[in-house]
Amino acid sequence: MERAAGDDRGLGHKPRYMVQGTPNLGGPIITGGGLVFVAAAMDIYLRAFDIETGAELWKGRLLAGGQAMPMTYHLGHDGKQFIVVAAGGHGKLGTKLGDSLIAFALP
Repeated sequence: MERAAGDDRGLGHKPRYMVQGTPNLGGPIITGGGLVFVAAAMDIYLRAFDIETGAELWKGRLLAGGQAMPMTYHLGHDGKQFIVVAAGGHGKLGTKLGDSLIAFALP
């Protein structure tokens, strides 16, 4: 799968043209169910893509730039799966800075 991710709307400047797809700093994580999670773009979203089609299925807003590789863990008796990302931003890229770990539960 090859897919552009991210845009430059949240970088603190007013671009002449909105860039679709930005450099990504951080790798993806792939679940057993075929979801690819990426939080590495130069914006403040964690995205989920279908591994077969490349379609963006979901995006969740972070408190700051991700620019990181997501993590996953299972919790509880039912084995509920979570995707976690460190939202710390990146000073040299100009993304919003923060100090959060944000977890999203998979359905």
